[in-house]
Amino acid sequence: MTTIVSIKPLYLSREEAAKFLAISTTTLESMVAKGLAPKPRKVSPARVGWLVDELEAWGRARPESDLAPPPDSGYGRSGKPVA
Repeated sequence: MTTIVSIKPLYLSREEAAKFLAISTTTLESMVAKGLAPKPRKVSPARVGWLVDELEAWGRARPESDLAPPPDSGYGRSGKPVA
């Protein structure tokens, strides 16, 4: 029997952090600069990374949106779901 172990990463790169949050890297950098998103941590003298736990906590604390999803958000060819 093969055991598969999945280890959650501790840090994410800028690109990975933005993808994890479903935003662009530009938006992530802008929000960090304005103090609206978690700052990266210094992992080594030449490398930074975002703590996954901080990104998760920040994401879960974001307010709910009252905006409707955009029209091209995944209904596909069959149209809107039938109520």
